[in-house]
Formats: sequence, C-alpha cells, structure tokens
Amino acid sequence: MADKCHLCLLGLIFLSSLLTGLSGVDDAHVFISSGEDVRLPCNNDLPDCKSTTWTYNRFSYSATVELINSGRKKTDTERHERLSLESDCSLNIKSVTKEDCGSYTCRQYENGQQLGTDARVFLHVLHVSSSPSQTEISAGHSLTLFCQLYSYSSYHKVSCDDLIHSEGIDLFWVNQAGVKLTNSDSRYQISFSSDHCYISLKTTILNEDENREWRCEVTQRDQLKTSVSYTVKISARADSTTAETSTPENQKPLNTPNFERTAAAHPSGFTDQQVVTSTTETTLSQDTAPITWKVIVIVVGVSVALLLPALILWLIRKKRADVRRETDDSVEQTDDVTYIIYCAQ
Repeated sequence: MADKCHLCLLGLIFLSSLLTGLSGVDDAHVFISSGEDVRLPCNNDLPDCKSTTWTYNRFSYSATVELINSGRKKTDTERHERLSLESDCSLNIKSVTKEDCGSYTCRQYENGQQLGTDARVFLHVLHVSSSPSQTEISAGHSLTLFCQLYSYSSYHKVSCDDLIHSEGIDLFWVNQAGVKLTNSDSRYQISFSSDHCYISLKTTILNEDENREWRCEVTQRDQLKTSVSYTVKISARADSTTAETSTPENQKPLNTPNFERTAAAHPSGFTDQQVVTSTTETTLSQDTAPITWKVIVIVVGVSVALLLPALILWLIRKKRADVRRETDDSVEQTDDVTYIIYCAQ
C-alpha cells in the first residue's frame, strides 16, 4: 500500500511539473493593437545575440516557423522585412497585423547546446473594423463596430471562455466616460461571441453624436492592456430629414482618417505587457462650393460649340455669294462692250 502511495505521489509530482511547464508560469503575454509596433522580450539574453533563435507558432498544431537563426533574420518568411533584433535579443515587429498573433519562442545556444529554458511570449492582437467602412457617417444611419482579439490557441478557433478563466482576460466596449456599455441601454446592441473572441456594438447615429467616442478595451485581471477608440464625425451631406445646418467649426477641412497612438509599459520589468491606445477618427466632409459658375461655364461652352460652326458656314455662304455677284457684274459689262462694238460696225 505504501509503495502504491509512493508511486501515486511521484506521478502527481511529475504531472504537476509537466502542467507547470505547459501552462507557462514564466510565459509573457503582450497585447497590441493592429498597426502598432511591438517588442517581444527574450528573458535569457546573452552579451550578444549571435546564438539567438526566434520561432513562431500560430496554433499549437501548426508548423513551427523559424524567424531568427543565430541572430540573423530568415529571408524566406513573409514578415521578415518587419522584423528586427534588439541588442538585448528581444524581437521587434513593425506594423503588427492580426495574422501576427500567436506564440513566439526565444532560445539561446552556446556551442550547439541550449542555454536555459525557452522564453515564450504570447502575442494578442486587437483589431477593430466598422460597417459601413467609409470614413463619413450621416445622422440617422446605422453603424456597427466590430472588435476582435486574435490570440494563440490549441484549437483553430480561440475560445474567450478559456482566456477568461486561464488568463483573466475580458473584452468590452465603453463610452467616452469610461462606462461599460451593455444591452441595458436601449440605444446599443452589444453582441459577444466566445467562439471567435469578438464583441460588436451596433447603434443609430444621432446629430448629437458629433465627436462622440466609443472604445473597445481589453483587460487582464482588471488591468487595461490595450484599447482602440473610434470617434464619430457627422457627415455634412446628411439626409434632409436628419441633417442640421453645419456650424463654422464643422465647415473647417479635416484630415483623412488618422490613428493617435500612445503606449505605456507595465511596471513589471522585462516581461512588460504593453498598453496601447489607438484612436480612429472619421472625417467630416466639407460643404460643397456653389456650382453656379460651373453651370455658366458649361452653358457658354456649349453655346460657343454650337454657334461657331453656324458662323463659319454663314461666312462661307456670304463669300460665295459675293464671288457670284462679282462674276455676274463682269459678264454684264462684257455684254455691254460687245453690244457697243456691234453697233459701231
């Protein structure tokens, strides 16, 4: 009986150590918004990075892709132009896309032998889109905002339920006052999908929504990790039933859609989680200038185009008539001379 208990204890110890390794107590989780630049730390760095290797896995069952080998970028990968290695062997990725999410592993070698353990980093990418996608929105029209968190998973579809329970991750929409939006407000329709890890916000744009901001936030254990803000500008070409007279401020020309980004590092040291805020603004269309002068120019141009051929034709006919008149006069003079000569004879 004692032997059986001893074996059970050893089995539990082995299983516990295995699960600890799989769960990744020292694993880092980095959150970023699409379009941002990100830094992935490598904890077991050496004085130089000539022996550093970085690999990538989109899913646990997908093939491993080697990004960095012996401190050099692999040029046969699609993202190699966006990759760079820091002096501390951390991996930089420029203009992150939703396809960049996944598991990144840093390894160090010396004389062909691996030093220390793997340093694994899970990259989570937050991506926001809208429907309709144009940058102008009219009062009275419906707007739907989609916010999706792309993450590494053991399955093809990421389950937010798993992320919520294992990592304490939460995904939600807030207004510009920071109040979480729910379906209790009749103006908003909030839909959440745990299969695809996205949350949508649907509402009808009102005239008073000018400069109103909605923000999608991701928190981990109640700490903000990344967010994307969407600010609405009312189109000046709204329907006559819903449009209001534009104020002088609204008549000012605005820039094309822009992203205002700020980043703050978590004070936990080398395994920082990044906090990034992105702001997307829709442009306000300018009032169209009066087109009366354009109509006048078009009318004058058409008139000239029609009258010019008629004028040319009239001049040609007049010229021919003058020539014919001169010819007739010449013939009459010739007949008179002939008649006089005949009479004289």
